[in-house]
Amino acid sequence: MGKGKNKLEKFHEFDSFPNTFDYSDSTKGKWNLIFGNTNPIVVEFACGKGEYTIGLARKRKDVNYIGIDIKGNRLWKGAKCALEEGLSNVRFLRIEIDKAADFFEKGEVSEAWVTFPDPQPQKRHKRLSGGKFLNIYRSVLADTGKLNIKTDSDLFYQTALEQIAMENLKVEVNLNDIYSLKFVPEVLQIKTFYELIWLNEGKKIKYLRFELGSELSDESKKIEIPEDMLLSVPSQMPPPVFFESQLYM
Repeated sequence: MGKGKNKLEKFHEFDSFPNTFDYSDSTKGKWNLIFGNTNPIVVEFACGKGEYTIGLARKRKDVNYIGIDIKGNRLWKGAKCALEEGLSNVRFLRIEIDKAADFFEKGEVSEAWVTFPDPQPQKRHKRLSGGKFLNIYRSVLADTGKLNIKTDSDLFYQTALEQIAMENLKVEVNLNDIYSLKFVPEVLQIKTFYELIWLNEGKKIKYLRFELGSELSDESKKIEIPEDMLLSVPSQMPPPVFFESQLYM
């Protein structure tokens, strides 16, 4: 996979790939044309090297997947892998997350994933499960669009639960230890490089799936909780029965 390539070489090669886009491309409202079909579009935000995006695309050829990250040298690996495997239902977009509405029409995306992001322990406003970022996801998702979160971080998971409780959002799946299940749904069996590290360290992997809705988060609201404390999982949100058919894979 070209391990010896430096960042500059990867940037140039990334730009030349037919399955990659960046801030210079006009993609808003055009993704069905880009994919050549009207299949549902699922986006992974902060996808890194695209391991989860690729894993999802391998499982469902009737769904289109787009991995978004700002680091072109990371995206290069996922884009190259997709080309080598002939995955025509994958694209990668190099932009900052807060620019997403410039590259997608509202409702153009059916579903979104955030997997193993930096929990930003000292910077809640940068945490991808906070109100600011839920609003960004809403700007491109359909009103019934779902957000899937998979994380090893208690802090990141807890921030999502707090935001869900504050906005009274509809939770479909809430698991604080995926691998305690007797049967782990196939869509959650995809393991990235970092997930394998966390599992080897004995960390529990959490998963949330919830409906974002159309109402914007009120970012002026403050949750008066010290950053180093975690709430217990709200009692009104027990883990529901998990049906894999509910998920775009």
